Amino acid sequence: MGNAQGMENPAATLLLVEDDTVLREGLTELFTREGYRVIQAGSVREAREMRTDEVQAMVMDVGLPDGDGVSLCREWRGAGETRPVLFLTARGEEFDVVRGLDSGGNDYVTKPFRMQELLSRVRVMLRGIRPPQPAGRDGFTVDRERMQVLKDGEALPLTLTEYKILALLMDRRGVVPRERLLEVLWDEGGKFIDDNTLSVHMSRLREKVGADRIRTIRGVWYQWSDTSSAES
Repeated sequence: MGNAQGMENPAATLLLVEDDTVLREGLTELFTREGYRVIQAGSVREAREMRTDEVQAMVMDVGLPDGDGVSLCREWRGAGETRPVLFLTARGEEFDVVRGLDSGGNDYVTKPFRMQELLSRVRVMLRGIRPPQPAGRDGFTVDRERMQVLKDGEALPLTLTEYKILALLMDRRGVVPRERLLEVLWDEGGKFIDDNTLSVHMSRLREKVGADRIRTIRGVWYQWSDTSSAES
């Protein structure tokens, strides 16, 4: 039944790490239809880049082109990562299952799997996770439940696109490439927002949050600045 997971963790964001493009797109469609937000990655490198604060859980293939999910999970756990991880594996042998769970994984599903079983496992994994708390950055707060950004407790008059841009910038402690912003900003017609439109949104955002809060670096990266006197 669609959106059944909403009772446990409404609009949870999943990081899906899968190198098979067809399967990744199919799973993204499945999760999206159930009410989840999905961030995609196709490799260990991309998974490291996409593991932002907005993610509540990871669904990760064991076999990846530049490494494996088990080692990556062990690395994350060693660094203090506590969010749940569900492994997708084509190998059902007990050794691989135990290895995955010993690395810090919470559950696993063996390929080929039934879609409803996978959804059920994800719902169980998300139970008990507290909804993401508003994230604060120097007087600014992202309230994901209401899809708002507040400045000193007052909601900023943002469009949905402006909210998405600002939330992504505030999630990252480092720089965000223009390409990454363009990837996540789709208009209602299902087309990518073009580069010129992104520049217009950035200009309007700077008017609302302060020009020195959003830095442009070498014309291709953006970065949120917690210091109001930062150089642009």
